[in-house]
Amino acid sequence: MRLEPHEVAAIKSAAYEAFGDAVVVRLFGSRVRDDVRGGDIDLHLEVEEGQEDVGHAARFRWQVYEAIDEQKMDLVFHVRGRPMRPIDAIAHAEGVIL
Repeated sequence: MRLEPHEVAAIKSAAYEAFGDAVVVRLFGSRVRDDVRGGDIDLHLEVEEGQEDVGHAARFRWQVYEAIDEQKMDLVFHVRGRPMRPIDAIAHAEGVIL
């Protein structure tokens, strides 16, 4: 996994602050692979109904950016209890829970 410990801590802290203790954050995509370079931070966030909105996402991004500087970050939301989409299945299969 190509995130520094302080980056992982900042992401988790921001997620709990923005979405509450029930959020599950997974890193997936190229940053999970140690054999490649570069890439944005792809995060899969499992949240409760009503938390997949722009306001929650903005609060999360702002807190992450304040802690680790602005980086390209893609967020994928899955609302707990809804059917999984193909991207959710990929994040579950290949991702790492932070």
